Amino acid sequence: MTFPYKLVATDLDGTLLRADGTVSERTREALTAAASVGAAHIVVTGRSVPWTRYVLDDLGYDGLAVCGQGAQVYHAGEHRLLTSLTLDRQLAGLALSKVEAEVGPLALAASRDGLEGEVLVGPGYQVHEGPLPYVFVDDPAEMWAAPLNKVYLQHPELDDDALATAARAAVGNLVDVVMAGPGIVEILPLGLSKATGLSLAARRLGVKAADTIAFGDMPNDIPMFGWAQHGVAMANAHDALKAVAHEITASNDHDGIAVVLEELLRSGSLPAPH
Repeated sequence: MTFPYKLVATDLDGTLLRADGTVSERTREALTAAASVGAAHIVVTGRSVPWTRYVLDDLGYDGLAVCGQGAQVYHAGEHRLLTSLTLDRQLAGLALSKVEAEVGPLALAASRDGLEGEVLVGPGYQVHEGPLPYVFVDDPAEMWAAPLNKVYLQHPELDDDALATAARAAVGNLVDVVMAGPGIVEILPLGLSKATGLSLAARRLGVKAADTIAFGDMPNDIPMFGWAQHGVAMANAHDALKAVAHEITASNDHDGIAVVLEELLRSGSLPAPH
């Protein structure tokens, strides 16, 4: 059995994880089969390490993971950060003031740097229910008291795409703005993306972009698709990602990753060019 890629890069939410937060047995088996013929699996997620670790542990994952939209390269087997890039808090504060001058007051949350970095949630910020821990803070100044990976934005009226577009226009070249999922618009260090983190991790693994297939579902996966040889969007993906994908597979709830990997394992060849 042969496999045309050396690296399988997967986003987590909406991609590897089903809606209930689990990884299907079929997808686990497909990733194991790809690994058995030499293809490493790397998780590339917007989540910071503390929000990613329990998923990796459940998978028995001991390799590298790219977390925090590329800010963190984490060695799961050794439970240590290999790289970590933080957001300049002064620039972020200036960027936020520019966004609020355009669209009005925002609700904020922030992800602190480090292996145990907490997610701090300010007044009015709507948190998704689920297993991910966070700390509510009454005083927004607390968010800025320690190094951060990113700041999350929400607006009482604008939807995610409209908020991301308005924020991007307002901040100019101070910071980057990404839409990473439902209700998740983020401010990041300028130039940071999943592609920058993935390229760092791939270099450590001795793997090139030409050896990589990537799976994702949101606009923050666009740079990763631009870097990888082949980008596969889930059926449930945002239209902006589908527009740049080489291929569209089944949804995260219908084993979309496994569908593609099983076909590649059967054929042993690269997909036809588009």
